[in-house]
Amino acid sequence: MRPYGFLLLLALCSPPVLAEGMKNPQIEFQTNQGSFVVELYPDKAPKTVANFMQYVSNGFYMGTLFHRTIKRFMIQGGGLTPEMQEKSTFSSVPNESNNGLKNEPGTLAMARAFEPDSATSQFFINIADNKFLNYYKPDPHYIGYCVFGKVIRGMQVVERISEVPTRTVKAFSDVPVEPVVIEKVAVLETPVEAEALSELPIKSSKPASKGKKRGQTAH
Repeated sequence: MRPYGFLLLLALCSPPVLAEGMKNPQIEFQTNQGSFVVELYPDKAPKTVANFMQYVSNGFYMGTLFHRTIKRFMIQGGGLTPEMQEKSTFSSVPNESNNGLKNEPGTLAMARAFEPDSATSQFFINIADNKFLNYYKPDPHYIGYCVFGKVIRGMQVVERISEVPTRTVKAFSDVPVEPVVIEKVAVLETPVEAEALSELPIKSSKPASKGKKRGQTAH
């Protein structure tokens, strides 16, 4: 997906508004399958977190889908409406994948096309230890996908979403038969304690498909 002509200067130049004393913002996702909380790491991926916070503060994600779900791999969302229409986005952000964070179970990362710096609004949550999505070297084939947060509560909801029946719709594969809708995304004013992650698969059951003509993808 090519970004539309909006600039992201405000998000990149201004720090997100956080609760007093809160180093890492915590974001609650409310979906029609349940709720979960992610913690973001602005010290590791400042531009990516600022970009994500801009979408959160604008209510962009409300009513969008987790439109691609693959068991033992990941769930992807943040850009399509229930009618499978792509929303207009801000400009793309630089790929901060070389920040030491790995695509491990429960981590939140940016989806993108093959171009390393093409991420806009779409993100994915890893279900497995997806080493092949990590940064290896500054080459488009090996630069990886930027991790910028992690699920700290409600991972069972994320796992449940990954297991829903899917189908192909238009140019999109692995689309849930029953739409998984993001009803609300908001910053938590009061931080919560992280839950221990349950035992999760360490390998993906299938590789993600290559970037398609429509939409951004975790390869």
